[in-house]
Amino acid sequence: MSNVRLRDLCITLGGNEIIKDLDLAIDEGEFLVLLGPSGCGKSTLLHSIAGLIDVSAGTVEIGGVDMTHADPSERGIGMVFQSYALYPTMTVEKNMSFGLRIAGMPKAEIARRVARAADMLHLEPLLSRKPAQLSGGQRQRVAIGRALVREAGVFLFDEPLSNLDAKLRAELRRELKLLHQSLRSTMVYVTHDQVEAMTLATRIVVMRAGKVQQIGAPAEVYLRPENLFVAGFLGSPSMNFVDGSVDGAGFFFSDVLSLELGAGRAGHGVGHALVLGVRPEHICLADDGPLTGKVVLVEPMGNHQVVWIAMGERKLSAIVNDARSFEVNQPVRFAIDAARACIFDKDTEQRLADS
Repeated sequence: MSNVRLRDLCITLGGNEIIKDLDLAIDEGEFLVLLGPSGCGKSTLLHSIAGLIDVSAGTVEIGGVDMTHADPSERGIGMVFQSYALYPTMTVEKNMSFGLRIAGMPKAEIARRVARAADMLHLEPLLSRKPAQLSGGQRQRVAIGRALVREAGVFLFDEPLSNLDAKLRAELRRELKLLHQSLRSTMVYVTHDQVEAMTLATRIVVMRAGKVQQIGAPAEVYLRPENLFVAGFLGSPSMNFVDGSVDGAGFFFSDVLSLELGAGRAGHGVGHALVLGVRPEHICLADDGPLTGKVVLVEPMGNHQVVWIAMGERKLSAIVNDARSFEVNQPVRFAIDAARACIFDKDTEQRLADS
């Protein structure tokens, strides 16, 4: 396995600057996920690592070697695309071994690698079939197997599960995570799906408009987002936001609520326009809650329900994990876990350091 180091990377396509002055260090053996909305530059960044897109400036190092201008075949990478890109006239075995055969690898070594990858991905019974005889999930496993047989130092995944239904995505997510635990290879994975990012990653890189917004472990990015964009992008439902301000005693005030943050919390935000951020699971509906509102929508989710509460013109989402029944227009009382709330500067959109 190899590490990857991007230094001052710039990528311009069609006269448009997609990536500018990006620095990123990917450690050996980690599962790094590039997460962000469509058009944020995450796939472009991945393709530059693979050598499929030329960089305008900066360097791409793989395994400590400058690969900025090296051909894709020289980079020691295996890549899985969003589309399966399988040869329809070839069997599964021939699809998986095609690149190795073109490279002139001995037949015995090819057979060993294909057998190893097929065992890992449970493809042994399918080796003699052609792509038309496979399900979508099986085809994607073949595409992953085709990358694995390269026994590369770095594996790159470009939204490989986006064409699958929800059940297959969940199954292949688990397989990919188990595969990484088994191989301990360096993997870089692109997705706009936050569930994939949270479940697969050892670290998440959240991107927006070609720039890195935050890098960290999934729990860190989720619970302590660096800015309003990260806070709103992660989570379903996303974080609740309430505009307001704080006083010197550590109370947050808005047009609909007041909340004691605790002495010293967000103290340097006094006099500034602020935004309170609260995850839905940190709002507790309870009869003795200090805050009041009324139910405007209930979303049953199977093992939990999302209850939307109106406070004046503002709506907050709360996750309820029990089987209580709620009716639209029902008045409710609730509490906010202030210790787990985030405070953001409204102008800069950055989270205040002590929140």
